[in-house]
Amino acid sequence: MTDERDGSMGQVIRIDEARIKDHLGEMVRGTVEEALNAMLDVEADRLWGWAL
Repeated sequence: MTDERDGSMGQVIRIDEARIKDHLGEMVRGTVEEALNAMLDVEADRLWGWAL
C-alpha cells in the first residue's frame, strides 16, 4: 500500500539525458584525441628514426 498523503511519489530518479550525452561526448572526444595523438607520435618517431 502506498502513502499518498503528501502527494509525493517517493524517491524518484530523474535522468538528464542532455547532460549525459554531453558528458559522454566529451569523454569519447577526449579518448579519441588521446589515441590519435599517440598514433601520430609513434608515426613521427618512426619517420624520424627515433623509435625506441
